Parts: sequence; C-alpha cells; structure tokens
Amino acid sequence: MDDCELDLLVKELESDQTELFKYIDREAEKKTTTCPVEDYEKITKVGQGTFGEVFKVQHKTTKEIFALKRLRTEKETEGLDSFQFPVTALREVIILQMLRHENIVRLHGICHRRSLNTNGSRYEFYLLFEFCDHDLAGLLSQKVDINLSVKKGIAKQLLTGIKFLHDNNVLHRDLKASNILIDRSGHLKIADFGLARVTITPWRQDKRPQYTAMVVTLWYRPPEILLMDRNYGKPVDLWGVGCIIAELWTRCPLMQGENELNQLKLIINLCGSITPAVWPGVEHLESYKKTKLPMDTRRTLRDRLASIPIPSAVDLIDRLLVCNPSRRLTAEQALAHEFFQEDPPPGDLSCLSQGGVSFLEYITNNRARQQQHQQQYRGGQYRGGPGYRGRGGIPAAGAAQNQVESIPYKGIAIQLDGPLGSRGFCRWIGPMAVYSHLKPLGPSVCHHSSML
Repeated sequence: MDDCELDLLVKELESDQTELFKYIDREAEKKTTTCPVEDYEKITKVGQGTFGEVFKVQHKTTKEIFALKRLRTEKETEGLDSFQFPVTALREVIILQMLRHENIVRLHGICHRRSLNTNGSRYEFYLLFEFCDHDLAGLLSQKVDINLSVKKGIAKQLLTGIKFLHDNNVLHRDLKASNILIDRSGHLKIADFGLARVTITPWRQDKRPQYTAMVVTLWYRPPEILLMDRNYGKPVDLWGVGCIIAELWTRCPLMQGENELNQLKLIINLCGSITPAVWPGVEHLESYKKTKLPMDTRRTLRDRLASIPIPSAVDLIDRLLVCNPSRRLTAEQALAHEFFQEDPPPGDLSCLSQGGVSFLEYITNNRARQQQHQQQYRGGQYRGGPGYRGRGGIPAAGAAQNQVESIPYKGIAIQLDGPLGSRGFCRWIGPMAVYSHLKPLGPSVCHHSSML
C-alpha cells in the first residue's frame, strides 16, 4: 500500500466507524481485534499527551499486562460533544498492522466503549499495545547505569528496527528518546507511529512525492526539514538515530533549540555551515534563500563529543549527524560500522530491568515534579522559575519571565496545522513545559506529545 492509497483508506474509514471495525478484523487476520475496554482493569497511569492518556492495564480474565492508550480527539479537547476516531491514530493502526518485528511495538487491538457524553451515540477508542517497563528518556533522566555493551545493544536494536521500517518503505518521522521503549526481556521497541508515512518510489524524478515539514520533535529535527525541504526521505530518521545515540552519553538532547531558527543555528554551530559546497542543491530550498545563515562556521561535533572515550562511537555519531542527507549513513551502513564490530559486543538489555523499577518518562517526571513542588511551595512560596533546560533541571541562561509558570521539562507544546490538515499535531519549540496555571500543590496540565 503506497501513501496515496493510505490517504484514501484513512478518509474512508474516518467517516464510518463501523467500517473501521470491519477493516481491523479483516486486514489483521484476527491478529488485531476490537474488544470492549471493560475487559481490562487499570493499574496505573504511565503516560499523557496531546493525543491521549496511557494506562498500564491487566486483562481481567487472562491477567496479561498491556498498555492502553485512550485516544483524545481534537473536538474533545475543544469541549465539543463529538467523538471520532482520530486520523493520526488511524494511520498508526494501519501502519502497525503492516509491520511485525521484534523492534517495533506490537499493537494487540482496538478497544472501545460507547461514550457517556454522547448518550451512547458515539464511541470512545483505545489502542491496546504490549507493555514495556521503560523508555529511554526515563532511563537517561534517572542516571541508570548503562555500560558500553548495553549502549551498543540499544543502538544496534534501534538501527535494526529502523532498517526494517525503511526496507518496508515506512518513515517514522518522530524518533526521540521517549519513543524508544525497552521491555523486561531486553527487547527495544520503536513506538508512536502517529506521524509515520508510507513512502513511494517516483517513476519520474520531477514527480517526487512532497511531505509536510511539520514533523519530528524540534530537538531531533534534521536540517532538511527545518529548511522546509518537502522531498525528504529516509535520512530524516537517521538524523534522529544519531541524536539518540549521542544522548546515551550526554544524558540529555544534544541540541536544545528554543525555536526553529535557533535549532538550525545550533545545528550549524555543531555540524558546520550549510552551503552548496557541502550540500549541493540546498540553495534551491525556499527557506534557505530567505534565511541568512552563517557561511564560515567550522564543524565542531567531534570536539563536543570529546568526552566520549570510544572513538568509533564518536565516528558513528559524526557520520549520522551530517547536514547533507545524501551523505548521511543509511541504517544498513550504520549497522556495519566498526562500532558494532569492536569488543565488547552489543549486550543484553534485560539487565536494565534487574531492579524491578519501571523507568518511564511520565512516571519519572511526575516524581521529580512532586519533589520540586514540595521544595518550591514550602511555606506557600514559589521559589522556582521558568527557563529550565534539559533533563537535569539546569536553568537556561537569560530565561525570561513568562505569563505561565514552568518547571523542568522537555519543551513547549503548541498546536499547528500538520500533516493531517486542520487536525494538526503537537511539536516542541522550546525548553520549558507550558502549564495551564501552576498553583501550589494543584494539578498542572502539560501538553506532551510523547506517547507509546
């Protein structure tokens, strides 16, 4: 199925929920089924984002553990009395049905129930996934010891999953540490396919498909997307892989821009000036023509990674974080890199679960927020301030006062018209999380795009 066919199918199924159920049961060959959500008992909440909430649940009969993602529609978030199956989730369902691989998160089914808010006239929908105890962002934020062998294992499994996606002509388009899950058995799972697309091979070079540039979380966004190249391809995912592998040592995102232009400048400061000499054809991109970029900045990536004691690891990252997408390593080339051939060999990831503690970003951030609330509101006085950067809570230089309060988190979420038209999507544009209104010991609402 190419992307045009997928678009038509999405439109057809979006308009008829009965046909959606029939499609799932027919195409999944009973591997992905629909079932009542009442069959599952909630254990705890493990995630929340723009597209819904995620719960750890247990099947009441079989006692199996799953992750249940409740889908929140745009109309629901606007307070309207209407529930439809979100088109982003529909894409995720269709693409995940096409993919079966040990490094791709498994979709077990779709759960539903009639909405109480519409007198039973519409359904609420839930996606049922295999449950994973950790995500990479949670592990890194908690300073969990990750030795070289395990780092190699993470990188190898990630690249193996990406190679499988690309071999099947699927772009993920939202790779980041929080979308990399790890289960107790040591299997890494690439998750969150809401922005994924099926690619097609053009029969004429001048008829190449055009994709939206409103994809990929800002800190992991490659330069071709920042420059509004609409003909991008598989290299966009390899840039994200390079950022994630670097993060295994840095413990926080390598480039934390506050907006798109700032992110592009951070990339140039690290990877050198973007010129036609290093990237032939870049001068034809509209945003490149309009943006005044420095022309004489040298590449400093290896200097920035000088603290990494493994030269082959630095070389792998260096060859993934290349501005010219045509010179970026492919997943297959990266898997053949000497980093994976040297001792120690890629290790077993099950050692990350030996303590029995679950490291998921939502849970670890909740713990951090609770601790910070206790410190900041001691005596009823808020002692913190906006402008935090990275996972370690380091204050950003020159952080300005905002109209909303913020605490250490990954970015500002805004709603844009994205790849799915007016439904939009959530992307990060800065180092602070926006909260509705932070009150002493009160609830705060964060719009966070990282889901399963």
